[in-house]
Amino acid sequence: MQLEQFTTESYPVHQRPQAWRAALEPHQLRASEAPSAAPLHGRLAAARTARGVGLARVASSPQTLEPLHGDAGHVWIALLQAGQAHLQPGDGQPALALAAGDVVWGATRSAAQLVFQTDFRQFHVSLPARAFPAGLRGAQGTALGHLPGRSGMGRLLAGTLGALEDALDSLGDDDIAPLEHSLSELIAARMAARPDDAPAGISSTQAATLRRVCQFIEGALSDSALSLAAVAAQERVSERLVQKLFEGQGLTFTTYLRQRRLERCRADLANRQYGHLSISDICFRWGFNDAAHFSHAFRDRYRMSPRQYRQQANEASQQSLRKRIQRGWPSGYFESGGRPEPQADAPRGTTAGHASVQAPAPSAAAGPTGRHHHLPATPETIHWGYFSRTIPPVLTVASGDIVTIETLTQHAYDDHERMIKGDSGAERVFHWTREHKAVDRRGAGPTDASIYGRGNGEGFGVHICTGPVAVQGAEPGDVLEVRILDLAPRLAANARYEGRAFCSNAAAWWGFHYDDLIEEPKPREVITIYEVDCHPERMCAHAVYNFRWTPQRDPHGVLHTTIDYPGVPIDRSAIVENHGVLEGVKIPVRPHFGVIALAPAETGLVDSIPPSSFGGNLDNWRIAKGATVYLRVAVDGGLLSVGDPHASQGDSELCGTAIECSLTGVFQLVLHKAKDLRDEPYADIDYPLVETADEWVLHGFSHPNYLQEFGDRARSLVYEKSSLDPAMRDAFRKTRRFLMTAMGLTEDEAISLMSVAVDFGVTQVVDGNWGVHAVIRKALFAERLAKARASAASGP
Repeated sequence: MQLEQFTTESYPVHQRPQAWRAALEPHQLRASEAPSAAPLHGRLAAARTARGVGLARVASSPQTLEPLHGDAGHVWIALLQAGQAHLQPGDGQPALALAAGDVVWGATRSAAQLVFQTDFRQFHVSLPARAFPAGLRGAQGTALGHLPGRSGMGRLLAGTLGALEDALDSLGDDDIAPLEHSLSELIAARMAARPDDAPAGISSTQAATLRRVCQFIEGALSDSALSLAAVAAQERVSERLVQKLFEGQGLTFTTYLRQRRLERCRADLANRQYGHLSISDICFRWGFNDAAHFSHAFRDRYRMSPRQYRQQANEASQQSLRKRIQRGWPSGYFESGGRPEPQADAPRGTTAGHASVQAPAPSAAAGPTGRHHHLPATPETIHWGYFSRTIPPVLTVASGDIVTIETLTQHAYDDHERMIKGDSGAERVFHWTREHKAVDRRGAGPTDASIYGRGNGEGFGVHICTGPVAVQGAEPGDVLEVRILDLAPRLAANARYEGRAFCSNAAAWWGFHYDDLIEEPKPREVITIYEVDCHPERMCAHAVYNFRWTPQRDPHGVLHTTIDYPGVPIDRSAIVENHGVLEGVKIPVRPHFGVIALAPAETGLVDSIPPSSFGGNLDNWRIAKGATVYLRVAVDGGLLSVGDPHASQGDSELCGTAIECSLTGVFQLVLHKAKDLRDEPYADIDYPLVETADEWVLHGFSHPNYLQEFGDRARSLVYEKSSLDPAMRDAFRKTRRFLMTAMGLTEDEAISLMSVAVDFGVTQVVDGNWGVHAVIRKALFAERLAKARASAASGP
């Protein structure tokens, strides 16, 4: 979605009225300037989504605005944010005074005008006819509506529009799609509630019946058995009457039902957050029971196949993404606004004049943005619970390429209905019956379950990791830069939970709290199911219910008295759901990936739980959208794997898990060859380094490279010997080294700075190899780097 901005300040005073009218008309607004001695001033920020919804932020001096539309059926909605105004219906009806916060709307054929007596701010939305349920389109007529914004539905609608306006500069098409649907449903509901809006030719009683019928159909679209008889029985009227009501709109019941299902399918196909669903998943979730019939009906209505439509929507999304990608160091890195150029032959680690302190030049290896790949989560593209240099890559990319990677949480079976059902990818990965287990090995343990008898792999490692992805030309010693361009929750595929995302938190036996409980029963493991509000301006999570883990017998007959093996199907009859937990508590959402790893140099299968020098299960919420992770390559190709997606987590991950939530991420992979590394901040790393717009984040561990340190006994000793003291020591040493090599400080300077300006925090205490991270604010070095730049520019 491209945001167009306009201001009259760019024009001489006498040219402003014409320029203002010309700027508004493409966005379906006509302006008539009020007589005034003061010059006209106006600002406009407007965009149109891929689905034809127009959005316009308007601020100007007194005038009259008249909404325009090129074709019948559009509805406009306006939120008055500041100023004095009234709505002039234009049909002889008296004007309606408006206050800031009020919402008004009108249909195409209304002759309404918005008259502003003072300077004003307004947010204007234009919804095309196809955004509304087909049965209500004829009911729009010349309807006007008004809701005071101080209470009730008006306050809700004003809040939604205000949040959308406030975030207009940063939202993409996919972010706005759910709001478009919500707005159309809200306005349609208000129209349906007005008896004077009845379609021509039917009585108000029949119109009310039609609206109830449409609302019932809307809530039952996912039921493939929905029929005319079922609808008539719901309303307690005859089937013939229902048919007559639709015939009055030029439709049949069957046509209306098919159109509504097609519209829902079309919205899902264009929504990147449903990219994990196959076309068959989408058609089945909205009540079609034959994929071929759906494809034929879709082509008839939209003049292209579902696959072509999805591809077109994806290409538009990718083009938008490419425009947002920034090369080199993030903008805003230097408070002075400058970006220093590299100084030729500057010695590393010098202190006199600090000549080595400079930003790196953009890497030639990055090159222009390359191809965009998509890596779904399927049994063929994931490995469960382990890393290894011997896993064949499922995708090979070039440096600079972008990869959309789907990731699944291993905790999805905690609520099959909300997190697995209807999602063909998740259903295939988690499929486990007595006859077939889709992903047999789950962990780095023995295949014969000879230690604890828990299952293949023994659960020594639990994370579902998508990949590995090989990078062309990557060799040991190189550095792979993993840029997280975007991420989004994986929405529920079950139509019952449309547009919603669910997650799980397990207070488990490996948690820090487990041996320190004070309430009975002791010990206990408790799983809490959360829902994530995916609205970009709210983005919070709230608890839905919790339950205590009870012994679960898996399909192969093994009894799991604790959460000791990943992906065990939960017998819902054996648990008790406790609703009303954490009432009134909203958790800020910080979506991130717990696992980002390259393949370790060591041979064999490596448990996915303890993090190490190769990355892995870092469990740091800062590894989120906009962050970059730098990892030292240990094997040819690098072999990147991503997993353990989280909706939110606090530092320490105390009870054992975060809010575990399947996510889809968009990554750009940039390879930096070892021979080309000079004075870049990541040039000297042998540990995971994270960069955000404002910070560097270094990761220390109880055992920095536990595989090398403990050898054959690493699998058990890392769990036995981890504590916070050595993790803090490792974080200190890495931070000192970073400040001396990357920032050119002396040891004494680095130590003093660490104590007064670097924040050390407990990353996690539940992953076998405990972690402490150091957060270094980039702003500390703004003046220093600016001086280095000036010195380099002045020459010898």
